Amino acid sequence: MLQLDTVIELPVSSHEVWAELTDFSKYPSWNPLITSVSGNWQVGNTVTITQNGVDSLSEVLVVKPGKELRWGGRICSGWLFDGEHYFLLTQNGDGTTTVVHGEKFTGVLVPLMEAKLMKAAKSGLMAMNEAFSKRFS
Repeated sequence: MLQLDTVIELPVSSHEVWAELTDFSKYPSWNPLITSVSGNWQVGNTVTITQNGVDSLSEVLVVKPGKELRWGGRICSGWLFDGEHYFLLTQNGDGTTTVVHGEKFTGVLVPLMEAKLMKAAKSGLMAMNEAFSKRFS
């Protein structure tokens, strides 16, 4: 398994973060990583996500408003490659929100692609975090 977590602190409530995070219609105007999202965001549904110019079908895994959003995609039922993208929101007592934004990869291809996956994942997550943070400044 390969997992990468990034953390950002935002000066607004988790509900404000959630509202902006799930306003997928605005992604093309600010998001350098995920430029398009379409579909019905209910657990178990399939959505289309455009990341780095490539469309992929992903399953909605978790939708907990104000707390967690998670989706994933698989190749060959996950034994070859399985990836999850997630956001975990924690409302802090001072009115700020901590956002853990990460990706997790499993499957037999992961060890062969580890360096490339880590580099691409880290740069993509950091770019999205920076752009997302600017939405609240």
